[in-house]
Amino acid sequence: MHFRQLRSVVLGAALVGLMAVPAAAQEVVGAYVAYIGTDDLFNSRGQRLSAPWQVLRQDRANFHKFGLSQPGDEWDPFFGDVNNRAAMERMVMNGSIEPAAARKIMAGGATVFVRIYGYGSRGDYVRVTVTR
Repeated sequence: MHFRQLRSVVLGAALVGLMAVPAAAQEVVGAYVAYIGTDDLFNSRGQRLSAPWQVLRQDRANFHKFGLSQPGDEWDPFFGDVNNRAAMERMVMNGSIEPAAARKIMAGGATVFVRIYGYGSRGDYVRVTVTR
């Protein structure tokens, strides 16, 4: 085998080996449980919210910014920051929420469990599960 052929084989094997290494899994950077009450269904101007991510964001604003909470609401280490709350739509779109869960959120009276995934203090997506 010539040097060039040997080098190509070694480089090819190294690239295949790198591709086989899974990407580092994102970690849970926070999680919380919250009860979605009537106050969470309306924005600060009293307008009815129209999407689950808006309700989840309002719930966290009510909890962290306005001091409004219902029994069952928990503190979380992530959404106390207004910029992190602003990223809620993207995080829901990048994550998962079942259609039935979305309907329960929009109706109110549901308990949500939200897991926030990312790295360090950066959240990339959320997984939302709902119980009634």
